[in-house]
Amino acid sequence: MSSSAPSETTVPGQPDEKMLSPRYRTYVLAMLVIVYVFNFLDRQIVTILAEPIKLDLGLSDTQIGLMTGLAFAIFYTVLGVPIARLADRTNRTSIIAAALIIWSGMTALCGAAQNFTQMLLARIGVGVGEAGCSPPAHSLIADYYPPEQRASALSIYALGIPVGSILGLLAGGWIAEFWGWRTAFYLVGLPGVLLAIVFKLTIREPIRGMSDPGVKAQTEQPPLLETMGILLRNRTIMHIAMGGALTSFVGYGLGQWLPAYFIRTHELGIAETATYFGLVLGVASAVGTFLGGTLADKLAIRDKRYYAWMPAAGVLAAFPFYVVAMLLDQPYWAIAVLIVPSLLNSLWLGPAFGTVQNVAPMRMRALASAVLLFVLNIIGLGLGPFLVGVLSDALSGTFGAESLRYAILIATFAYFWAGAHFLLASRTLREDLARNQRESAIG
Repeated sequence: MSSSAPSETTVPGQPDEKMLSPRYRTYVLAMLVIVYVFNFLDRQIVTILAEPIKLDLGLSDTQIGLMTGLAFAIFYTVLGVPIARLADRTNRTSIIAAALIIWSGMTALCGAAQNFTQMLLARIGVGVGEAGCSPPAHSLIADYYPPEQRASALSIYALGIPVGSILGLLAGGWIAEFWGWRTAFYLVGLPGVLLAIVFKLTIREPIRGMSDPGVKAQTEQPPLLETMGILLRNRTIMHIAMGGALTSFVGYGLGQWLPAYFIRTHELGIAETATYFGLVLGVASAVGTFLGGTLADKLAIRDKRYYAWMPAAGVLAAFPFYVVAMLLDQPYWAIAVLIVPSLLNSLWLGPAFGTVQNVAPMRMRALASAVLLFVLNIIGLGLGPFLVGVLSDALSGTFGAESLRYAILIATFAYFWAGAHFLLASRTLREDLARNQRESAIG
């Protein structure tokens, strides 16, 4: 099929009243949030289960980092591009439903793994399925919500990250405490199949550009190489992508290894650690995620550069709190200090994803999201857990059981690099937004 073939869902026309109603739009967003919760629940449950899996299967920190980070991220990000390309042409709700079935089933299969290879293949399967979630979801939200509300809507969607992580930590920790880590994978994976059926039966595919005022319907998709060239030459998108990637490098690295650090160094129980990280730090991340998009949309009325300034301020302010927390020897004080950076380092999500959807041409939105997620997850999800694990193993000869503490500390310095990219994005943001609005009006 030609890449410029029109999609049956993008034939010029008018959306019906149901699609335009605030109630239905809210329902669509709520369902997408629930799907994203399952996405991160299935992705992050392995975080709290890392220690029992390591002991049961006889793995090293490097193998744990490879299993949870790099191998997962390679398939997740590489497949995200062709799936996003498909989402810019065809029915996005079908893609999301099929993806949900795949990653939920593969999560359940993790519980049957008997060795490192089997666990690695199962986690790769989770990554393959999850590649079909966010690019089409971002594109759907951009069609249901106007430009001035997209950062807020996408920050609400991004609540799936902390909420899913909270549930993954709590469910994984407490189920593993009483019934073992294998049962935890079974119980959190299978319900996603039922959710996929409900999602497909109740979510309608909107007309492309439905919420873009003054934008003419576009029935053709540019060729892939032309599309990629347009996106990769956009300085705002690239700096946002790199800033988000480096922020995620720290976020995923610490998210994977902080629970293991508190279990290993501070000798907290797995259920206790799950409770603190889920309820205390997870709630702080959720608050930061919501505030980031909401405040950015309000402040951007005065200056659009707040969409980049807020992420920069958040990551730079988070750094010293992480340093203090990692140097404390009292675990409960350390967890209390971690509340602050958990909120601050979540401010970037809504503004970053909303900016990319506003800057990208209408027929390239899913692919723009995939490009963002590709950079973000290869560096963040792929290298964060893996390199912290490698560094911990490398430092073990010098620091012994304390090696993980110093590996985590070293990783947090990436925040300075992330903040620089967000600030560079602010320099081109207004120009790119204005240009895309002019080009979209032409059609």
